[in-house]
This record gives sequence, C-alpha cells and structure tokens, in this order.
Amino acid sequence: MNFDLLSPREQLLQIMNRIYYGGMTTLSGGNLSIRDQDGSIWITPSGVDKGKLTGADMIHVAADGTITGLHQASSELPFHRAIYAQRPDIGAIVHAHAPALVSFSIARKLPDTNLIPQAARMCGRVGYAPYRLPGSEALGTSIADTFAQGYDVVLLENHGVATGGRTLLEAFQRLETLDFSARTQMYAQGLGHIHTLTDEQISQIDHQRHLLPVAEQVTHSSRERELRGQVADIVQRACARQLMISTEGVVSARVDADSFLITPTDYDRPSIRHDDLVLIQAGQRESDKIPSRSVLLHDAIYRQHPEIQCIITAQSPYATAYAIAEQSFRTRTIPESYIMLLDVPKVPFGAQYDQPETIAALISPQCPVILLQNDCVLTTGNSVLQAFDRLEVAEFTARSLIETASIGQVVPIGESEIRDLKIRFLQGIVEADELSVED
Repeated sequence: MNFDLLSPREQLLQIMNRIYYGGMTTLSGGNLSIRDQDGSIWITPSGVDKGKLTGADMIHVAADGTITGLHQASSELPFHRAIYAQRPDIGAIVHAHAPALVSFSIARKLPDTNLIPQAARMCGRVGYAPYRLPGSEALGTSIADTFAQGYDVVLLENHGVATGGRTLLEAFQRLETLDFSARTQMYAQGLGHIHTLTDEQISQIDHQRHLLPVAEQVTHSSRERELRGQVADIVQRACARQLMISTEGVVSARVDADSFLITPTDYDRPSIRHDDLVLIQAGQRESDKIPSRSVLLHDAIYRQHPEIQCIITAQSPYATAYAIAEQSFRTRTIPESYIMLLDVPKVPFGAQYDQPETIAALISPQCPVILLQNDCVLTTGNSVLQAFDRLEVAEFTARSLIETASIGQVVPIGESEIRDLKIRFLQGIVEADELSVED
C-alpha cells in the first residue's frame, strides 16, 4: 500500500490510531498535521477522544486562516504553523506525549540515537526546545526556532516531542524510532554499562550488498504463495505486539533449497502485504523489488542449515536492551525460556554486514537464537510460527529479567534442573553435548 496516496483525513486517522493504540499518547494528548500543496493545513481536532476519531473529525485550515470542520482545531495549531513557516521542506508534523520521551523531557536529557544504526539514520540529531505555555505563540516560536536549526526531531522541555517529515508517515516513523530508542536505552542502562556506536560503525548500514542481480524470470510455486500470506501476517502481528516498529524488523521464509522470501527494505512494516515480499532465487531478486539489507545474512544461514525454514531479525525493545548492554542475556529463568532459547550468545557489531558466513556457522540446534550487538535479536525456526514464538519468548524473558531488578536478585534454574530439561525436552541437545565431551 502506498500510504502517501491516502487522503489527508485518512492519513491523520491511521497515524493517530498507531500513536494512541501504540501507547504513545493519551485520549486528550498529541496532535498531527499535514501541509497541503496549496498551503492549507489538515490537523487533528481539539477535545475529541483520540481512540474514537474518524476521518470526518479532521480539520481543514485554509491558507487565509479559514477553518472548516466539525470541531475546533488542535490548540497546538500555532506551533504547527510556526514550524511550517520556518521549514518549507517539512510537509507534516507529529506531536505526542510518549511516556519514555516525557521521561527524558522532565529529566532534561536527550535520548541517544546511536544505539542502533537505523535509529541514527531515521532521527538524526535531536533538538531541544525550552518550556513555554502550551498553545501559546511563545511555544510555537520556541519549537520553530529549534526546527530552524535543522533538527527534524525536537524534545520539548517538560512536555513531550515534536517531529517533522516530508510526509506524515516519515514524521511518525521519527517519533516511533525515537520512542523505541528512549525505551531501549532506559532498559539497557538498568542493566549497567551500555555500548553506543561511532559514526563509522553507523555508516556500515549504507552498504549496497543487498542490491542483488535481478532475475530475468521467476516462478511462483503454490508453497511460495502460501508462505507470502504467512510472512505478511507475522510481520503485522509483530508490529501489533510491539516486537517490531514500522521501519525495523525482517522476516524471511525458505521456499525450497534454492529460494526464499524476505521482507523489502525501506518499507512500512504494518502495511506489508503478501505481494510486497521479495522472492530470492539462486542469489537473484524479483524485478522492481529491493530486499532487506540483511538478505545476505539470511541467505548464508539457509545455505548452511537446510533444516531452518524461517529467520526473523527484530528490534524488540527489551531483548535489544541486552544487545546494547554489556550484561549477558541469561535465559535460565523458567523452563519455557531455556527450552525455546537455550543459551543466547552475542555477536560483535559489524559481523552482520561483513561476516554473514561466520554468524551462520554459529547457528545450530544448540544455538537457535543470537543477539547482534547494537542491532537486534535473531531467531530461527523450523517454521514461521516457531521462529516467531522464539522472538516472543526472547522478549518476554528479557522483560522479566529487567523488571526483576526492582524486587530482588535473579535466581536462575540450577545445573541439575537444566540437565533434566534437556533430557525431557531436548534429547538432541543432550546427545550433541555427549558427543562434544567425547571429542
């Protein structure tokens, strides 16, 4: 779906639904706007339940100031106007009160976007606007002056955040990515020292290795067509479960020994449909489609492990906190966590770009899940559902570990209990362990 072809009313409605039901604002908080080509502004209304909005509730503000709509325009219309006046390149604005970003705003600190490469690219430098009375011209001046310095993301002192973009979707993705960064940073800092990326490390994401040769002709088997529906469904579910955000997360599924499906790069994840997925056959891609930047990593894993049928890489916030923190991810918490995840190693940053074969060699029945430092959690499975189940278990396990800190120390399952779990549920792992000892 091409989001930008939706009407302004529908765009505002869909994005507000994502913000409200994604827990990034309240019933009465936050506002969005779009600047139309004729200079008019479409904006969300004031005093209307954010959870019950319809397209008819949106307000049109003509260039001459004439307001048309069923309600009053948002009380923050002055700062939207002020930003548009300062930044002719901005076509849409998002303002929200995401709790994690409010935390940073009341602590007078800025979230670190150098935690994962994609966040740095999406948000850039984060600006800071001093507190002013909500709805006032002074607030508009304060925020607009900060945007005028070239920032596309501005934290509002004791207030929240405002983001701008060429489109409403881009402005929202900046909000969502900054919120993810803020939450993940807080979780990771609770674990101790964290690792941030240098500009040189971040630049590795700009590689072009995913631009595979284009296949002259591809064939679409019945299995492939069925898998398209499964993969698209699981991507949308991952977004709904807050295991992925709209700009991050990759799912691939094996079609046969020589081909697999994978999500496209630079595509709005909640909007992905079955026909958006990219078929990779013998190292070549479908025409007019660009696969994920991690396509070579997925390809290497499939080539080395014929038993693996699905791979997921995702930036779920609690698990990603362990990818950022120096502390190791201990899975010996409850039986399900250990049975599903086993021990989860962490691979140094950069290997996903220049050493895909090395990462693929690390994967095994004894190691179905890994963390990629300052990037993501990677899960594998013998089906789409098993790989997704492991992603959910990884996120729930990480969350339990992080939240335990407020009530006491983690007491892991003991070695004898782990041995019993292996014998009862993981016989193949026990046999592999015994062979390793004999060797």
